[in-house]
Amino acid sequence: MEKIQKGTVKNIEKIAKDTFKIEIQSNVKNAFAGQFISILCPPKTLRRPFSIRGYKDGVIEVFFKLKGEGTNYIKSLKIGDNIDFLGPLGQGFRVENKRVLLVGAGIGIAPVLFLKDELNKKNVQSFLISGFKDDDEVIEGSDKTVVGGSVVDYLPELIEKFKPDVICSCGPHIVLKLISELAQKYNIEAQVAMEKVFACQIGVCRGCVIQIQKDGKVQNATICHDGPVFLGSEVVWN
Repeated sequence: MEKIQKGTVKNIEKIAKDTFKIEIQSNVKNAFAGQFISILCPPKTLRRPFSIRGYKDGVIEVFFKLKGEGTNYIKSLKIGDNIDFLGPLGQGFRVENKRVLLVGAGIGIAPVLFLKDELNKKNVQSFLISGFKDDDEVIEGSDKTVVGGSVVDYLPELIEKFKPDVICSCGPHIVLKLISELAQKYNIEAQVAMEKVFACQIGVCRGCVIQIQKDGKVQNATICHDGPVFLGSEVVWN
């Protein structure tokens, strides 16, 4: 069983329509872009997973969008309140000395913003494009922001101009599928951080199983444990 972490709320603020940022002071020693934490939201018994937006000196930052009792519980927390979570969990992005095109759709911008910060520290070239449904849902931090349209429509031009070695993305299933197909067309590696509501968070309950092609055969994989980051070319999209 993964270790339960105890932290305290350092800061919480609204960053867009129904979207908030929370900073948690913890004893966590490190975290990587693409990983997530899973927060206990009483009286709910199942934890709620959230991609990590940033990490520094034990402080974990996540974004959350109001959707139900769990996220409303987190919004109700005050600075100094205790918070119970598991993590960091999962497999993150794996990028070394490559030109990276980053794509975030909606709240999926969180892990790619974190990755952009990590790449900047290493002086690795990157370009971040994000997409949102409306102006009031825009989260700042991108090199290019698309409102109301599909972020995927802008990728062929960006690929031609930026010439990335890898595309790293997070967002809804259909967006990741289209990005993976486009990356294969251009013969570019795609790494996708997949989103799903998890039950156990550690790969035991098998509630987040997807199929991937590996070693010449189709295999089952759990998003929470084997992912959430997968090679787009390996995922069996449906």
